[in-house]
Amino acid sequence: MDIKYLNYVLAIADRHNMTKAAEDLFVSQSSLSQYISRLEQELGTPLFFRNKGELTLTPAGMMYVEAAARVVKIHDDLYHNIAALNQKGLIRIGVTSHFGLCMLAEIIPQFKKLYPGVSIEITETNLPGLKKLISEDTVDLGITAGTSEKMFGTQTQVLRKEEVLFAVPKSHPYVAAHAHTTLTAAEILSHFSKDNFLLSKKGSSLRLLSDRLFHDCDFSPSAFCETNSISATRSMVAQGAGVAFIGESCASDRDSIAYYSLSPALWRLNMAVQRKGWMKSKPEQVFLQFVLDYYNADNAPAEGE
Repeated sequence: MDIKYLNYVLAIADRHNMTKAAEDLFVSQSSLSQYISRLEQELGTPLFFRNKGELTLTPAGMMYVEAAARVVKIHDDLYHNIAALNQKGLIRIGVTSHFGLCMLAEIIPQFKKLYPGVSIEITETNLPGLKKLISEDTVDLGITAGTSEKMFGTQTQVLRKEEVLFAVPKSHPYVAAHAHTTLTAAEILSHFSKDNFLLSKKGSSLRLLSDRLFHDCDFSPSAFCETNSISATRSMVAQGAGVAFIGESCASDRDSIAYYSLSPALWRLNMAVQRKGWMKSKPEQVFLQFVLDYYNADNAPAEGE
């Protein structure tokens, strides 16, 4: 049952603006506008009044939105009830960060002992990609890092606050001369401005934080390399290929890498994001609780460690 196009109309009704609705849906404004025009032609009546960029529902639009909301709820209830049969089903997870994959590797075997009939589908993506998957109901749960819980609104649960560290090869001259573990932004510019910066790609939490720091210091790295793989970044730092910003949960290889806290400290949020209207079956409730409990247990690093 494809309810994608019903959600198009619901999004416009909610945002009162074609551009904002298109952004929420991760579709082009022209595609969304063309679909609505075709739908209105098919129905023989407009669904929206258009006034200086603001769209409000016509009487026909109110009827359509009311019916669409009922159909979407029927769809969600149906899939929820089917998934609950015989404790079977599919849990779809989107992951943007290495810490999320490490967490899933630990909790999935425990969960499968309780619910062997439930399949788990994991999609690795970036933050913009996860936003699209969530908006399209392509995943049920997203595990991600961000700079603000407002990125996904009320769908977000903060799992923990994680410090972001500055990673330097132990072979770097700075490490031998400085045993302390704190760096200011000014010290980074003073001692590492000529180094190769290994940066996460645009849109990631680490890139947002590093770009903000560079902007505040009016600094642009003279050399940098972009990657979405924190493992590759960490390996390159260990081999002396550059310096990087790395979340504390990924700060391994300490025999080869020195990690410095920033002053003031940089933080990012580890978050779980649920798709809208997720009617959770018992196995899905248990799986989500596994995720939440993981970050309340000793196996998750504490703040600042």
